[in-house]
Amino acid sequence: MSTFRTYAYLRASTKEQDAGRARDSLIRFASEHKLVISAFFAENESGAKLQRPELFRLLEIAQKGDVVLVEQIDRISRLKDDDWYSLKSIIKAKGLRVVSLDLPTSHQFAVVSDEFTGRMLSAINDLMLDMLAAIARKDYEDRRRRQKEGIVKAKSEGRYLGRPTDIELQQKIEGLLSDKKSYDYIQHILSCSRTTISKVSKKLKQKSFDT
Repeated sequence: MSTFRTYAYLRASTKEQDAGRARDSLIRFASEHKLVISAFFAENESGAKLQRPELFRLLEIAQKGDVVLVEQIDRISRLKDDDWYSLKSIIKAKGLRVVSLDLPTSHQFAVVSDEFTGRMLSAINDLMLDMLAAIARKDYEDRRRRQKEGIVKAKSEGRYLGRPTDIELQQKIEGLLSDKKSYDYIQHILSCSRTTISKVSKKLKQKSFDT
């Protein structure tokens, strides 16, 4: 019987995406490798951002020898080099094992029992982790570059309309502002930025002035 625990980490970049999408895949993998997932940690945060509440809650709870199970390495990291080094250092210092469905060399961590094999697998896996983390970062930077190029081109052709307005969110903010709710309250309830609230507030004031 295993003495370590397995924690599943799920991440999506935006609130419009489903962070729990890979849950079934992780459950299936765990079952096939005789692992029992002790807890799921899911959040909607960018993988290019180091400070992610649920990831760090997992890292705080996990103990030496425990497994961090993910669908792909880019769920953990799309980080730049220094941030990836910081995160990897925390994982190594705690003696955690990262098992990723897209990294076959990590799968043996689910069953390894002796120290020598564990150290050999760890050395190989560290190299592969670094490679996949670098690839994930490059993919992130390439997509952002292509997006910027697309915006520049669309602007030059007069086709760029900016981000679509979230009408439903705007209406909710208007209602709360009309009820004299504070920015902090609205931010907490709707999980939106103060900038968004401020923009809606200005529109409300302009409407009031126009009427």
